[in-house]
Amino acid sequence: MREIYAGMPWWVKWVAVPVIALVVFGGAILSAIGLLIAILFKVLVFVAVVGGLIYVVRKFTSSSSSSSSDW
Repeated sequence: MREIYAGMPWWVKWVAVPVIALVVFGGAILSAIGLLIAILFKVLVFVAVVGGLIYVVRKFTSSSSSSSSDW
């Protein structure tokens, strides 16, 4: 197999084979990239929601503890 591949012209090795690989595996590659982007987006949304929750809880607990210390 290596001898057959070594005897091919450069354009077969560097153009034709990658194009064929993209045609054959393009859907799988795009699916994997899409899944990765979806997971990263969900992680980003999760971090933003948890950060907002922590901010709101600290804001209310600090204001309620200072107002209760006034009594």
